[in-house]
Amino acid sequence: MTDLEHLTSDLPDAESARRFLASLDEQHPRDAAKLRKNDGLLSDALTLASYSPLLATTLLQNPDYLWWLNRKRRAPAVRTKDELLEALGRFVLTHSQLDLHTQLARFRRRELLRIFLSDVRRLATMAEITEDISNLADAVLETALRSARQEIDNRFGSPLMVDDKGKKTAAGFCIVSLGKLGSRELNYSSDIDLLFLYSAEGETSGHGTRGVVTNREYFVKLGETVTQVVGKQVGEGAAYRVDMRLRPHGRVGPLAISVSDAVRYYTSEAHDWERQVLIRSRASAGDPEVYKSFFEQVESSVFMSGFAPVEGEDLRSKLNPAAGDSLEISTALDNVRRSKQRIDLEQKSDGVFNVKLGRGGIREIEFIAQALQLAYGGSDRWLRAPHTLISLTRLADRRLITEAELTELFNAYEFLRRLEHLLQMENGLQTHAIPVEPDRRALLARRMRCGDVASFDAELDKHTANVHRVFARVFDQNSSVERGEIDNIAPQSRKSASDDALESVPPASGGGRAPVSRSTSENPGFRSPTHGGGTDSQSAAAATDRSGLFPRSRDEYFEDLESVVNEASDFRHRIGAFRRRWSELIREIRNEELNNGLDIREAKTAQTALAEASIDIAIDITRVELGSRYSKEIDVLSLAVMGLGKLGGGAIDYESDLDLVLVYDDGQQAMPVNVTRAEFFSRAAEIFVTALSAMTLHGSIYRVDLRLRPYGKNGTSTISRTAFTTYMSETADMWEWLAYVKIRGVAGDIDLARTLEKDLRTIIHQRASTVAPSELAAETRRMRSLLEKQKARGRRSNDVDIKYGPGGLLDVYFAMRFLQLRDGIPDDSNDRSTEHMLAVLRDRGSLADREYETAVKGYRFLSALDHYLRLTVGRTTRLPLANVPALDRVASLMDLTSSAELLERLTLHRLDIRGAFDRILGTEV
Repeated sequence: MTDLEHLTSDLPDAESARRFLASLDEQHPRDAAKLRKNDGLLSDALTLASYSPLLATTLLQNPDYLWWLNRKRRAPAVRTKDELLEALGRFVLTHSQLDLHTQLARFRRRELLRIFLSDVRRLATMAEITEDISNLADAVLETALRSARQEIDNRFGSPLMVDDKGKKTAAGFCIVSLGKLGSRELNYSSDIDLLFLYSAEGETSGHGTRGVVTNREYFVKLGETVTQVVGKQVGEGAAYRVDMRLRPHGRVGPLAISVSDAVRYYTSEAHDWERQVLIRSRASAGDPEVYKSFFEQVESSVFMSGFAPVEGEDLRSKLNPAAGDSLEISTALDNVRRSKQRIDLEQKSDGVFNVKLGRGGIREIEFIAQALQLAYGGSDRWLRAPHTLISLTRLADRRLITEAELTELFNAYEFLRRLEHLLQMENGLQTHAIPVEPDRRALLARRMRCGDVASFDAELDKHTANVHRVFARVFDQNSSVERGEIDNIAPQSRKSASDDALESVPPASGGGRAPVSRSTSENPGFRSPTHGGGTDSQSAAAATDRSGLFPRSRDEYFEDLESVVNEASDFRHRIGAFRRRWSELIREIRNEELNNGLDIREAKTAQTALAEASIDIAIDITRVELGSRYSKEIDVLSLAVMGLGKLGGGAIDYESDLDLVLVYDDGQQAMPVNVTRAEFFSRAAEIFVTALSAMTLHGSIYRVDLRLRPYGKNGTSTISRTAFTTYMSETADMWEWLAYVKIRGVAGDIDLARTLEKDLRTIIHQRASTVAPSELAAETRRMRSLLEKQKARGRRSNDVDIKYGPGGLLDVYFAMRFLQLRDGIPDDSNDRSTEHMLAVLRDRGSLADREYETAVKGYRFLSALDHYLRLTVGRTTRLPLANVPALDRVASLMDLTSSAELLERLTLHRLDIRGAFDRILGTEV
């Protein structure tokens, strides 16, 4: 076989691939000749041509995209909004001869080459693909908004509002995304459903060519301009089709609406289904604080008992808005079932199966997730996740669907979404219909890697049957499924499984935990954390048998995880097994705390050990995968994982991020041929982060945050040891000293990590010793104030933020780190906890007894409050003042009589902490 035959023989449409190359030879002979010398890129181009005539035409019209694609072939699986914004900015500059709407459309088409290639080669999960597509839409909207804002400002000046103190300030604007874009599940040809919000009424400055107008007029014109730029049809089509019909009052409502008017509408006028559309909402562009201010005020109205869980163009046409505002769960489920029946009747008319709306299709999966989420999410905040896959995982954790159903729904979602993507990317059309023509159906089967039509039809039938069986069971529609386990669980789950268990835990002194007063068998909302199922008596027995398991060491967790990961055959299955077992282990810690009296410090110690073991596993997975990709066995990976934040302090808690810096040795690693050290470790970082944070069947493990690395978002994902120490010695700002004073070598090349930790601490303290204490104090105050103001922007004045607000945890952290730097007191390698360091500072004379007592007592209170909030309502830094039952539960766990006493004590501690902070930093009046 010739090289071309070799490259095309396994493609689903080899003839289309060969025609593409022949056309390239004819139209762009130089590019074709260059392409034939690059086997990897040639294979990618032929693959795209085989799967998508649309993208084949794009490459023929723009052969320079081939060389752009060559640079991006090794890029991370998902590009962030910020990365795409930077790329779009460069694209606009280099194509300045084009109108902006054309630039946006072409940029989107170019990025789809990269995303679709990753899609068809199965190099990323479906969650990653849809997130990448959604990030692309966000970047396009942000760019359009910035351009439109400049244009409208030139006409009317800046819009202004009057703040609480009577001062005129700039009014904010936010593009809120709904539906699939809102949940980061956008597909290649989705409409984007938007809502335009602005912060408050007022009028513009008038410093423009047209004079003064009201804020409403200004923002309506701004919205019109954005919609036109993004949605205008050009030769290559619009960047996106924009749908504004889901805004308040629909087509007859104003294009943009103030936060106060929107809150009034959604809390007093909107139908149930309109409020519940907001479950899949977020800020896509503009000022995110505008959205936060809005959603905080309507969230309690969104999660009520009634719902109609569909999104986009079908909502107004397919739901009955006269259902009322307070539906029982059974009534709400029945309404959705009837809505789906109407869709089914419409679909039967043309005889073509619709992947989205057909029986057992994507819409039924979304119905299942959103229906149960909205039915039970009113009292269980943890269920309020907009992403379908995350929602399904959490529903399984609450036993509202079984583990078997979760697996079936995930597999069906993956199959149907890939099928939907192939249908849409063939010619760039918004279609969901599977072709009936034999030749087209056979081609689709090959593109789905099913071999022949019979195999494809069997797979389609299997997945849609599984989906519809779960749908029928959830909506009680002639279900043949045995309901035993679900019937036993659902009644308790109406309040939430965690609520039942938390209420059974009596208060204990000192913020600790007493054993539960009832057995696990009386709390059927919890399943055995080890086995993920089983009877209640088995769960109770498991809880009893676990009494000797804690505390478990890092090595024990590593061996546990390693045993399941090593059984998997490839990268995808390894990270799936990893997440599955990790989920069981984190549930084990949570249940041990709830049932067997694990105290806060023990729970954090266990979670830190699990996090460190998980990083070790991710490093091993990365090492093996690198060896596979480079066809070279890699025995050791000289990559040090350095921890900051909670990981650096050894205090990982439920839903904590992992703040990491990845550092490689300058010369120890034996390198594969034809790859630089920087490229090799950049790929290692990509695989490592994917192993820890990418979404799979069992969710993600940790959110990995690399933003504190040298040079921030402009820095590389990994850095050499020499470059890192040089940066800290010569470049790092004073605020970075405050962050890095707690750095800790966590995993990977542990000798390198520990040596680097020691070197960095020496550098930081040496540099701090050359700065006047007053200058160090001023910078500490500046950074603390900046974070406080950033988090407070757009929030209500009565919000209580226990981390960022005045007298919050950051006051303790910043004061402690300032004293460490001022007096040259590094962390104790044997105990890195905040309480221990405060005691060291007191013993060394850096912290007066008065400030020590205030800081320790305040820290213990806030830390316990933070922990129990995470355990009760999920990760949040703000007190859920409107959720009185949750506050009462937290108060009980903290051995307090009521939420009122909790708030009273919180106020006193915050006042004391802020006073101590001011005295330490020299700002007390």
